[in-house]
Amino acid sequence: MSLWRRWLEHPESVWVRRVLFQIHLWVGAGVGLYIVLMSVTGSLIVYRNELERNPSLVSSVEWIVNLHENLLLGKNGRFANGIGASCVILLCLTGAVIWWPGIKHWRRAITVNWRSIFARFSWDLHSSLGFWGFLFVLMWGISGLYFAFPQIFDALFSFLDPADNFSDQSLDWLSRLHFGRFGWFAELLWALLGLMPAVLSVTGVFLCCRRMIYKAPPGRPSHQSEISSARPKPP
Repeated sequence: MSLWRRWLEHPESVWVRRVLFQIHLWVGAGVGLYIVLMSVTGSLIVYRNELERNPSLVSSVEWIVNLHENLLLGKNGRFANGIGASCVILLCLTGAVIWWPGIKHWRRAITVNWRSIFARFSWDLHSSLGFWGFLFVLMWGISGLYFAFPQIFDALFSFLDPADNFSDQSLDWLSRLHFGRFGWFAELLWALLGLMPAVLSVTGVFLCCRRMIYKAPPGRPSHQSEISSARPKPP
């Protein structure tokens, strides 16, 4: 069987996928709490302007903003956010590769079985949210990296667009995309979707702990177990 055929039908047998899975597993476990923090605070400050209309909330909102942007550590926190954003991008890219369950099972990987056991439910939720929210999470990772290291993006766009035909507009759009500055509906949507990375992180860490600490099998059943369960039992 060719490598491409193996990837289409039995991706778990391809060594590249196994390597990327380990990267995804350990990077996700390492930055899980950070992602939850960024996710929750990011959803809150979508409504920064509205919340600060109440004078009694201004100091609290600015504290949350500082926590989200700089981790309350100034330039060092902003640098750490850049590393965190790089990890989010890496998780997105590796997750996109290891998500593929095989041509016979891809439809199941984009839905959630709400009646399944908790481990299987966690796997389904992690897999389906990762699929449907991929572009959003990747966008937040890239825009977060831009906020942390704007010089890199400025240099890149200056090289690609020396005449500055689209650089400023593109970077402005990237900034607006990060917070959903496109009206009240977009802000509401961003505030809700902003919690998605937290859910991905919690389910991912749970699956990691279940797999590595308790030596339990993954929540997704193997192809062999599916075949076995599909066979009729003898009378």
